Formats: sequence, C-alpha cells, structure tokens
Amino acid sequence: MARQSAEKQANLGMSVEIEPMEAKSAEALPTGMGWQFEPKWDGFRCIAFRSGGRVDLRSKSGKPLGRYFPELIAFLASLPVDRFVIDGELVVEIDGRLAFDALQARLHPAESRIRKLSNETPARLVAFDMLMGKDGVLLLDQHLADRRARLEEFCKTIPANPRQFVVSPFTRNREEAASWLSGSGGDTDGVVCKRLDEPYRPGERAMVKVKRVRTADCVVGGFRYGNDSHLVGSLLLGLYNDNGELDHVGFTSAILDAEKPELTRRLEALREPPGFTGKAPGGPSRWSTERSSDWQPLKPELVVEVRFDQVTGHRFRHGTKFLRWRPDKSPSQCDFRQIGQ
Repeated sequence: MARQSAEKQANLGMSVEIEPMEAKSAEALPTGMGWQFEPKWDGFRCIAFRSGGRVDLRSKSGKPLGRYFPELIAFLASLPVDRFVIDGELVVEIDGRLAFDALQARLHPAESRIRKLSNETPARLVAFDMLMGKDGVLLLDQHLADRRARLEEFCKTIPANPRQFVVSPFTRNREEAASWLSGSGGDTDGVVCKRLDEPYRPGERAMVKVKRVRTADCVVGGFRYGNDSHLVGSLLLGLYNDNGELDHVGFTSAILDAEKPELTRRLEALREPPGFTGKAPGGPSRWSTERSSDWQPLKPELVVEVRFDQVTGHRFRHGTKFLRWRPDKSPSQCDFRQIGQ
C-alpha cells in the first residue's frame, strides 16, 4: 500500500507518504557477499521531499519536521534541482561531535527559539538513499546499488555544503564494518546492513542493525519499588563527576523475579540519604516522570556493570541492561571518564 500511495503522490508532483524502510536488530554483522554497511547515525531519521518550490521533511512516524529545521528547508529549496526524495538522518554537530540533546531542543513550540537555534547550531542532513531522482521517477524498485549510484550522481549536480548536507560513508567490507563496532563513543552507535540487490521496502524491517556493545560500571545510588509491590523494581545508577559528586545517570530494571526478595532486603539495609550528591532523580529534566520523587536513597557501596547504547546530556538515553555485580570495583572508580563524558 505504501508503494502504491507513493506512486500516486509522485504523479501529483509531491510525495509525503513513503514510509522509511526500517531495520531489525541482530547481535552480529551478517556474513556472505552482497552486503553494504553504513554507520548508524545518532540523529532523527528523515525523508526529504522536493517538488518545484515546495520542500518537506518527514520523521520516521510521518510527522512534519520542516518548521523545526528552517535552515534545511531553505538549503534544499535553493538547490538547482526541481524534484527529489532522499532518505537520511538529521544531525546537529557541536564542537566536532554530534549532539542529540541539541537536536531534541529543536522540538520547541516557539518559532523565535527555533530560529535562534537554527543559527547557533545548524542541522545537517546525512543522506544515505535516493528514493526519487531529479527526473521525478521513483526508484523504490531499483536495487540499493543502483539507488546509491543515483545519490552520488545527484550530489555532483548540487553545490557542496558539508555544513548542511553530506552523503553517509559506506563499506562493503565486513572487517571494516566490524572495526566501526569496536570503536568507543563517537557519533554513531552501530552499523546498518543493507542488501545490495534489494529494492527499497517502505515500512518493512528489511535492513539489519547491529549496535555497538558499550558497558559501564555504575554506583547504585538508590532504588525504586515495583508498581504495587514491596520488592525492588529498578536500580538507580550513578557516576561521579569532576567535582566528586555522584550524578544520577539512569536506571536498570532487568532484575530476575527470583532474586528480588533477597536483593530488596540487601538494599533496604543500605538505605541512607542523600544517595546522590550531585544531580538526583526528581530534579527538573525531560526524563522526569510522576514517579521521579518516589525513590529510596542508598549508601554508595554497591557497583553494577550495565550495558547501554547512547548517552545524551550526561545520562543514558534508554534503560540499561544489567550484566553483573562488581564487588571487585570501588565506587570511587565509577566516573564519567569511562563513557567519554
């Protein structure tokens, strides 16, 4: 249905209904021939449309993004090409590194604020697929190898502006892609794997994504009880900042039910304020919830190793995966240096 809708819209001169092709998770890079590997960028997925003087940016969910990124609308409208559809990622770079929190700050209702940010921290479109060429012909049925060639040909026809538009690098060498995964930190959090001989499949999980495995040793600065339960539901994690204060950085809730009674008794015996001496749960932030203040502070004695994907604003962006207790680690060793912050 998505493809038929896209073709119908293309005949009208503007498509806003091509769903992005998505990826399914895997633990390892695929083997064999015929794969293209690309960095998994730390930004907002975006499909950019141009038809005549009209430009549109759409998120992965189909919501319009143009009002939040006026500098990109202006740039794409200025290109000497009347029509195209490009799949890519919106990113913001600050001091040589991608800043996801700066990207999130764009989703603000005040136009004056958006204009200010667009001048101070302009966004860039990292293009990785061509879905419609400048001739107005949809390329969804063409193989990735052909679509990539069309994207590179397109880029030769427009003025170079790496500040606002670049083409994502790629490799067809699995060993090189594996080296991307082994890196620590950086602007990407994994690798996206695509078949060279496959068409673009809107809305389908037809790609493979492999995330970089990153771990950190964290102090357990507090815990929360589970909903309607007297047993532990999640552990609150902390890292020491440069001032020697313990900042709250996230949580982990991957605790086996069989272990909860004994762990709850262990944690309750360590209850002692303040728990976190720096940034604490319940402070004003976009992560706050109605339960943010409902937590129990602990003596900073327990250390756990967790797996995480990305860090934004000195916090784990998502919940972490509990790996193991680290009785061999001193809490004082758990600082931000191990996650590159």
